[in-house]
Amino acid sequence: MKHEYNFWVVGGDKRQGELARLLAQDGHTVHTYALERADAEAPGLTAADSLLRVDKADCVIFPLTICAGEGLLNAPLSPSRHPLAPILERLSPEQFLCGGRIAPEVQALAGARGLTIHDYFAREELAVANAVPTAEGAIQLAMEHMPITIHGARVLVTGFGRVGRITAQRFAALGARVSVAARRYEQLAWAQAMGLGAEHLEQLAGWLCGYDLVVNTIPFPVLGRPELEDLRQDCLILDLASMPGGVDLAAAEELGLTALQALALPGKVAPVTAGAAIKSTLYNMLREAGY
Repeated sequence: MKHEYNFWVVGGDKRQGELARLLAQDGHTVHTYALERADAEAPGLTAADSLLRVDKADCVIFPLTICAGEGLLNAPLSPSRHPLAPILERLSPEQFLCGGRIAPEVQALAGARGLTIHDYFAREELAVANAVPTAEGAIQLAMEHMPITIHGARVLVTGFGRVGRITAQRFAALGARVSVAARRYEQLAWAQAMGLGAEHLEQLAGWLCGYDLVVNTIPFPVLGRPELEDLRQDCLILDLASMPGGVDLAAAEELGLTALQALALPGKVAPVTAGAAIKSTLYNMLREAGY
C-alpha cells in the first residue's frame, strides 16, 4: 500500500466530512464534492465545486447509502441536487470506487459503464465498529424520551446480531433489566449466558405488556399490530433496523404509541468515530486490492 493517495469523497453526511478530514490528516490529497456544509478543514483538503479533476483520483468514496432516490446522489450536506449517472460518467475502471449499502440499481448504473463499486458497509469490521455508536445513540434516545431512568427499566431487544448484542450489553451495563428476543436458539443461549433474559421471537404476542422500552434491530416485520397492542401506552419503541425496519409505524401511531425510526445513528451521534471506522475499513480494502 503506497503512502499517499488522491482521494475524492463525494456526497454523504457528517461521517464523510470527518472521513475526508481524517484522510487529509494522514497526509493524503483529498477533495470533497457535494459536501458543502460538512465544515471539514485540514491541510491537503480541498472542497471542489466541480468534478473536473475527479478522473485523477486513485480512490473515489461514495456515501452510505449512495443513492437518495430518483437517481440522485445521497448528499444531504449539499444545497444542490446531484444526479448520480453524470458523476459515474466521469470515472474509469482503473479507479478504486467504494460506497456503502450499494443498491442493485446503482451497481447496474456502474456496471453499464464498466465500473465496479466496492461495498465498505458489507465489511464485518465496519459493521462491528458501527454497532457501538448505534447502541450509544439508542441509549441517548431512550434517555431523551423516557420518563424513567434506564437503571431498573425493563428493556426488550429484538434481534441478537452485532447491533442487538452490543445494545443489550450497553443497556444491561446501565442497570436495565434486559431481555433478548431472537429466532435462533444459539443466540438465546448466548443471551442467557450473558445474564440476559431470553424470549423466542415467534412467541412474543401476549408477553410484551411489562416492558418500558423495546429496541428493534431486525430489518423485517417483527412488531406488527398484534404485538404493538400488547405494549403499555408509555412504552417507548426504537427501531434501529435499516429500511424497511421491523416496526409497523403506522399501527404504532394509530395506537398512540411513541415509536422512533432511528436510522444512521453513527453519523448523527458520533460522526468522528464513524468516519474513523470507514477510514480504517477503506485502508484494509485498499491493501487487499494491492494498492
